Amino acid sequence: MAEEEDEGMVTIETERLRLRGWRDDDLDGLAAINADPEVMRYILDGAVRDRARTEEGLRRMIDTWAEHGFGLFAVEVRETDRLIGWAGLAVPVFLPEVLPAVEIGWRLDRGAWGQGYATEAAQAALRFGFHDRGLDRIISIRHVDNDRSRRVMEKLGMAYAFDTVVPSHDQPVAVHALTRDQYRSAAGHAVD
Repeated sequence: MAEEEDEGMVTIETERLRLRGWRDDDLDGLAAINADPEVMRYILDGAVRDRARTEEGLRRMIDTWAEHGFGLFAVEVRETDRLIGWAGLAVPVFLPEVLPAVEIGWRLDRGAWGQGYATEAAQAALRFGFHDRGLDRIISIRHVDNDRSRRVMEKLGMAYAFDTVVPSHDQPVAVHALTRDQYRSAAGHAVD
């Protein structure tokens, strides 16, 4: 993985993907992803997002980097430079009972599903969180019925912690977690 930092924004390259900062011209691609009911099925209340709400979210993702020194990366396929979604780190304010915490998450265009992109991007973001930002623990939260995300969490080495309900919309979720020490002891993961 190649990493570079330019004006506070980090770019990470994996074998097939580039995780990079957000640009204004990402709005169309992100809006299309957020308008797909199948993509949004397990996100919060399951509602799709219109362009205006997606633009607000894009602004928040950009601002989060400045505020926390981490955030959600735009994920694109290196070979084509096509935006396929996002992956990265966020503070899960929607679930107050887990705070303080940092969550790893991902959302990909349906056309990118089933190709290992979510796992590849999440592995890079996880390494960034533990290695570059020195986090001690990272969690991941999924709707209890979201088996695709559960499988990604398992591939990352995250252990199921507990089930709970998101207060704002009464959706049942499962929380998974991984500590820096657990990450470090996994095969091939050196953390300075």
